Amino acid sequence: MSFLEICLLFSLMVALAVIPSSSVALVVARSSTAGFFNGAAVAAGIVAGDIVYVVMAVIGMAELASVLGGWFSILRYLAGMYLIWFGINILRQKIFIKVESDDISASTLGASFFSGLILTLGDVKAIFFYASLFPAFIDLATITNADIVTIINITVISVGGVKLAYAYFARKLISYFMGYKAPRTIELTAGSLLVGAGAYIITKT
Repeated sequence: MSFLEICLLFSLMVALAVIPSSSVALVVARSSTAGFFNGAAVAAGIVAGDIVYVVMAVIGMAELASVLGGWFSILRYLAGMYLIWFGINILRQKIFIKVESDDISASTLGASFFSGLILTLGDVKAIFFYASLFPAFIDLATITNADIVTIINITVISVGGVKLAYAYFARKLISYFMGYKAPRTIELTAGSLLVGAGAYIITKT
């Protein structure tokens, strides 16, 4: 991966992580009721789940690339179309989030970690998203272990960093998250980046 591709992938994953979602709601709820470290444990569980899907997506797509050879360009085209569709949906939708109250007595670090992990692994669509995203930044036919490590590091820093920020500022944010609608700036940025990534894949196909 080139430095530019690393920066673009990092920016896209940060933008997507910032969008209010069920994972953000869980981090904020757990941190605001049980303290920052429980919110951080949830964030760690979310990142762990993302890493599982990232590795599965990269290895699976790399295997397909080696088996299909030139036909893999068709999958790249479909992946690009999926990202464009996903980006347009983000641009069009109004994202709301509701933070439920959390039971502090049940909030141990282990429970917080596994709640974040289970929430992430329960979103099976994530593996399809990652499988569609990575062809824009990596030549999966020639992917190396260094590329995989780079992607994992990008995931940890981008997703983990954003979720930790939500955990740290949870008490200040909690009042805003009751029926909170994501600012259009966040939606426009994330949606536009996804559409751009999709178009980039198609032009490379």
